[in-house]
Amino acid sequence: MIQGWAIWVTGLPASGKSTISNLLKERLAEEGINAQILETDEIRRVLTPNPTYSPEEREVFYTGLAYIGWLLTANGANVIYDATANRRRWRDYARARIPRFIEVYMDCPLEICKTRDPKGIYRQAATGRARFVPGAQQEYESPIAPEVILDCREDPKRLTDQLMEEIRQLGLI
Repeated sequence: MIQGWAIWVTGLPASGKSTISNLLKERLAEEGINAQILETDEIRRVLTPNPTYSPEEREVFYTGLAYIGWLLTANGANVIYDATANRRRWRDYARARIPRFIEVYMDCPLEICKTRDPKGIYRQAATGRARFVPGAQQEYESPIAPEVILDCREDPKRLTDQLMEEIRQLGLI
């Protein structure tokens, strides 16, 4: 069986990860390439239906998410992680297990993320209703050497074109 690949799209909350992940999946489908998005909000509904987002819960959740991606890729599926994973070790855990893995960093200043804030998490952090928001109360550890860096200030469709070209050059497709 052919090994699948994984692309982990990371960045601060509201940096554009979901937009890019969904556009990438659409572009891949246009070329006849299937990929499964592992989107944290969807998976949390199953694994942690009443999430606290505590550091301890995040440790279990992101380790489990990396493992799910490994299982899928080991069985020939292609995976797009749409996940902040604010600690490098969680992304590195997936990288160490998945032979065909690239990390995509959504480079987005915190100020822009706060103005986007579609889920209101930065507002909740400011009022104390959310206690563990990466970029607010929790550190976000940017990738040290991501294969791809995308500037969130650019047009998402242009960024998707850039990402498609990069993953071609890296041999994933």
